[in-house]
Amino acid sequence: MAIGYVALVLHAHLPFVRHPESNYVLEEEWLYEAITETYIPLLQVFEGLKRDGIDFKITMSMTPPLVSMLRDPLLQERYSQHLGKLEELAELEVEHNTHHGHLKYLAEYYVSRFINTRKTWDRCHRDLVTAFKRFQDSNNLEIITCGATHAYLPLMKMYPQAVWAQIQVACEHYEETFGNLPRGIWLPECAYYEGLERMLADAGLRYFLTDGHGILCARPRPRFGTYTPIFTETGVAAFGRDHESSQQVWSSEVGYPGASEYREFYKDLGWEAEYNYIKPYIMPNGQRKNIGIKYNKITSRDLGLSDKALYDPYWARKKASEHAEDFMYNRKCQVEHLQGVMQRPPIVVSPYDAELFGHWWYEGPWFLDYLFRKSWYDQDLYNLTHLADYLRDNTTQQVCRPSQSSWGYKGFHEYWLNETNAWIYPHLHKAAERMIEISSREASDILEEKAFNQATRELLLAQSSDWAFIMRTKTMVPYAIRRTRSHLMRFNKLYEDIKTDKIDSGWLEKVEYIDNIFPNINYRVYRPL
Repeated sequence: MAIGYVALVLHAHLPFVRHPESNYVLEEEWLYEAITETYIPLLQVFEGLKRDGIDFKITMSMTPPLVSMLRDPLLQERYSQHLGKLEELAELEVEHNTHHGHLKYLAEYYVSRFINTRKTWDRCHRDLVTAFKRFQDSNNLEIITCGATHAYLPLMKMYPQAVWAQIQVACEHYEETFGNLPRGIWLPECAYYEGLERMLADAGLRYFLTDGHGILCARPRPRFGTYTPIFTETGVAAFGRDHESSQQVWSSEVGYPGASEYREFYKDLGWEAEYNYIKPYIMPNGQRKNIGIKYNKITSRDLGLSDKALYDPYWARKKASEHAEDFMYNRKCQVEHLQGVMQRPPIVVSPYDAELFGHWWYEGPWFLDYLFRKSWYDQDLYNLTHLADYLRDNTTQQVCRPSQSSWGYKGFHEYWLNETNAWIYPHLHKAAERMIEISSREASDILEEKAFNQATRELLLAQSSDWAFIMRTKTMVPYAIRRTRSHLMRFNKLYEDIKTDKIDSGWLEKVEYIDNIFPNINYRVYRPL
């Protein structure tokens, strides 16, 4: 008889990166890498579990930008070509390493892996969103939403209409995609501020996720900490991240992904191979890049990249099984202890970025597969659950006011507002004021309505927290700056054209094609609340 619950939650998100105006943009490969290394491997895990009769439960956000990209015919075709290059290179690597047994073994492993990736891609008819939806329909997967473009909502709270637009557009997009309204939302960056729950309630959402201190510092202090959700005064529930289970996976010091047997992320064939040999598979301008074929294991944190030993997926899979066993054992101990203290079933909420599983931690999907199987066969102290199912079965919770919080560095807002990115916010705020201003107007004709709607898209895209995040991490900074500026420039041109009644229809059509997210958007979502 289970005495508690464990809820695994994956946050699947990428910023909207689509460049039909160019034959090659490196940043589009963020999506291609995630499809190959995370989304298709997760689907393959789910398919295997379903085939073997294991009733697994997992919650996953699929953000509107990610869903839009996964369903875009242009990006689907470009991914298929990208995968074809990987298949070709892996076959070439088998020949290239004929006289090196271990490297040949690894090359053959990649050939097999890419073949299986292609089979899944073709079997799904390139539509991974529908493939994931099938597991939602069977109640194995609960798909939740996020902000429309993953905007950092606490830094927008002075413009409630802009926050509402992020929430409402996301919910409408979810309904268009999945046929029903979402029950839950992963707040972008798990960032909460007091009063946000009222908009979530108005949008019909039942719950949101926040970091643990958002619950622990709530008023009054929750009796059971993060091990039950709290109800806000609007009736919307807040689930807090469990520190213990998060640390086991995330921690750079004690987390599972740092095991010596696991694949080394930072040593890639694109940088290791002889230049003329690898040139057809790197960037068109001849610059090297990560390919996704990696032959080395972590070995030791103390070793330089040149000293890493060769990887072996057999032993890495064994280690993933051991880590799944360890994770399960610790959850059993945790649940048993908590139930004894609380005298009611606890819930351990373990949220992670989806891309951790497969992309950053190559063995992550194997870990999940073993964890689901072991949880099904080898223990009976906890049930894996969806957050909505837990709320349905546990209707009485403490009413509290959550604390302002995020899951970023130091737990609040400084990662998205600092000396590297503060310059963007005056421009975003001015654009929000302008959008609220023009949204009160009725479009005089179809062309003007298209301009209003495109202005809405451009502002939403400029608000993405990914650009501020990249500026802070100092990776791909020129691209993040360029994207922020380009969306703001397009928005401001549309605003001026609308104000002067001089809409450039040809230019508008071009921009609509480039930034084609949310085809059914309605600018009136920005009208005063």
